[in-house]
Amino acid sequence: VNIAGTVDVKSVAEEMKKAEDVVHSTDYIYICSDPGQQIIREAIREKGLEGVVVACCSPSMHENTFRKAVKSQGMNPYLCEIANIREQCSWVHQKDKEEATQKAAEIILATLEKLRKNEELEAITVAINRGVLVIGGGIAGMTASLDLADGGYEVILLEREPALGGHMAQLSRTFPDLDPAFPGLLSKAFEVEKHPRIDLLCYSELEDVKGYVGNFDLVIRKKATYVDWGKCNGCSICIKNCPVEYVSQFERGLGVRKAIDLLYPNSVPNKPVINRSQCRYFTDNSCRICEEICPEKAIYFDQKDEQIQKKVGAIVVATGFELYPKEQLGEYGYGEIPDVIDGLTFERMLSTDGPTKGKIIRPSDGRVPKEMVFIQCVASRDPDRYMPYCSRICCMYTVKQAKIYKEQVPDGQPYIFYMDIRSDCKGYEEFLQKTVEEKGLLYLRSRVSRVFQDDGKVRVLGADTLTGRMVEIAADLVVLATAVVPSDGVKDLAAKLRATVDKHGFLTEAHIKLYPVESSTKGIYLAGCGQSPKDISDTVSQASATASKIQALLSTDKLLQDPLIAFVDENICSGCGICVEVCPYEAREMDPRLGISAVHSALCQGCGACIASCPNHACELRNCTSVQNLRMLDKFI
Repeated sequence: VNIAGTVDVKSVAEEMKKAEDVVHSTDYIYICSDPGQQIIREAIREKGLEGVVVACCSPSMHENTFRKAVKSQGMNPYLCEIANIREQCSWVHQKDKEEATQKAAEIILATLEKLRKNEELEAITVAINRGVLVIGGGIAGMTASLDLADGGYEVILLEREPALGGHMAQLSRTFPDLDPAFPGLLSKAFEVEKHPRIDLLCYSELEDVKGYVGNFDLVIRKKATYVDWGKCNGCSICIKNCPVEYVSQFERGLGVRKAIDLLYPNSVPNKPVINRSQCRYFTDNSCRICEEICPEKAIYFDQKDEQIQKKVGAIVVATGFELYPKEQLGEYGYGEIPDVIDGLTFERMLSTDGPTKGKIIRPSDGRVPKEMVFIQCVASRDPDRYMPYCSRICCMYTVKQAKIYKEQVPDGQPYIFYMDIRSDCKGYEEFLQKTVEEKGLLYLRSRVSRVFQDDGKVRVLGADTLTGRMVEIAADLVVLATAVVPSDGVKDLAAKLRATVDKHGFLTEAHIKLYPVESSTKGIYLAGCGQSPKDISDTVSQASATASKIQALLSTDKLLQDPLIAFVDENICSGCGICVEVCPYEAREMDPRLGISAVHSALCQGCGACIASCPNHACELRNCTSVQNLRMLDKFI
């Protein structure tokens, strides 16, 4: 219907019968369906066809479907071509049916010209390693790791922090059921730590990656903890006796930690790490208390970083998120006014294992706030100054936090400044409406213009867009729902993996609908907020989907790859090496014996960068040569 609404498909089919070498031409409304594929199979069998052109939608949608159909009848699958008359024709010429019909015919004739010069190719066979690297030990990374390990695959779980959990370890409760976040997370972390097929490497980072899908060579840097985790029994005597305290990043500035400490209480692994920048032994050589009192003699001040080399067949990137930097939110007083905090800081305040033991207080003086203001969309949905996208989780965690506040401070009043409410998942809208009705939350549809401190209060100014009136609230505590942004270092990691990121730094999928968990590089998969903002349920779902995709990929001992890759004409290549430099997939190298460029068939993605850069025209793509392209152009000129 998409095509037939603009293109006269019957007349095009009739016209194609007159084309050279065409012995069968027909139309069918849903050619990608089973009956449509059966029409193709019968035509090949009955008329002995030597090639097939299917005029339909983009080849990214159903090219493999039709290749399988022709292969079932003994035809080489690379003698089947797709003529895209939807995206490249009917959709862009909806107001001119005659022009669209003519262009559709030309596209099909041009595709016929290409097909006439196609080679009969065979898929490239690659031996594979059935191990998997998972980068990130948050809820996404742990879920993917457990699903893969339970499926019989060896997993290396890499986490740059000293313990598992990610930001979920900082949460109080989850919406919409208000279940405590930490016990469930801790249970999953223990499963990961004890699983015989998971090699857990905390406080470690990926240094380098070489290779290709099925065969990745890794160099991992295991950072020095200055504690022998094999000897440490987790008694915490060293932590209790350490004389150095400093502000805890995990507690978002509300609490302190020691120079030797756990990431958080009851962390997994439950092993401490010494912070070199705070430890007196490293700053002025004045303290060795932890070494002296450790009953297991597990402290090693001379411990060095360690490099580990591993091999895997696939990689999951589950690098999580951070919140928009407070230093760049001056108009909200964030970072300057102590009683203006972000949502994650408030989560630590609400957590029973947090620095305030779950009690809501003002950071400035410890008093219970009676007037609370929550400001949503801080640095989100603001294309002029900040991030244009919605951070997705803010609406729901704000109503959750306001509900918990009202339960703890019944005589308090929460005000929520919002743009729009987005509650689009199962049970969210019901949770929102019930909370508003039962707890008396006051929602103000307004963009906040200014936040400043005055006489012990935090004054919030804004304009109510529904009434047109200015609004001013003298608040005791202000909580900002700040934008979700990618974790630090993701761009550098993506460069190592040859994966792509969008303009905001989030990892990009190969296709938003067809390949939502695959990256642009084969063998690299995505999970969680490293790809885009999402809540816990969506994160877990995507992580399981990623694990399922990898299990399918690594289910055999060999991998079949598309042979539509670059090749080099050895008689023309001058060995200049330009193609080696421009290849984004490191699929080109110089042959030391012949002195010319060579293509690594397993790495090449067929992007064509080498063809565009080759000054001697020695590079070509299989079944997409310059001769084929020129013959196609002749049909349009």
